[in-house]
Amino acid sequence: MTAPTTPPSDAVDRTAEVSRHTAETKIRVRVNLDGTGQARLASGIGFFDHMLDQIARHGLIDLDVQCDGDLHIDGHHTVEDVGITLGQAVARAVGDKKGIRRYGHAYVPLDEALSRVVVDFSGRPGLHMDVKFTSGMVGGFDTQLAFEFFQGFVNHAGATLHIDNLKGVNAHHQCETIFKAFARAVRAALERDPRSAGVIPSTKGSL
Repeated sequence: MTAPTTPPSDAVDRTAEVSRHTAETKIRVRVNLDGTGQARLASGIGFFDHMLDQIARHGLIDLDVQCDGDLHIDGHHTVEDVGITLGQAVARAVGDKKGIRRYGHAYVPLDEALSRVVVDFSGRPGLHMDVKFTSGMVGGFDTQLAFEFFQGFVNHAGATLHIDNLKGVNAHHQCETIFKAFARAVRAALERDPRSAGVIPSTKGSL
């Protein structure tokens, strides 16, 4: 009788659920990296939910984010901790990274704004972000917190991320092009490469 074989990591469902509870936030994140862009979002910050929806829609990631945060203080803990939890969920869902493309980049315009995002799922956290927002607030979202979100994500997803807003006058447009470009870059990086099935995309043999 033949023993059952374990399917290769690049053939299994790439889903994960992570919960994170602290004195400041209670968060649950579910992801399906091979989804259709469906989103169920409740961070308590309307514009932030709009940005998370960009990640789902343009990254083709099914994303469920439920957060109960200390918004009576401000949005900092909520946005940062969602970034942390999303990074943990993506890292868990992608597994050993066999068969992924690893690198991704995208340019995304929105009217006068244009942003470029480049990502490497290298296992080495790093964020380089050059964005000069023209307004401190968009709705109830403090634009300074975009950095905190991406910093939390890269620290826990194990990714190197470069974000550049190349042009922009309207802060809403600036922020939206950043999140859309991030989504497209992540989608490209995490796609399965049929030419590298079962192979870790590194000369070191691990990521």
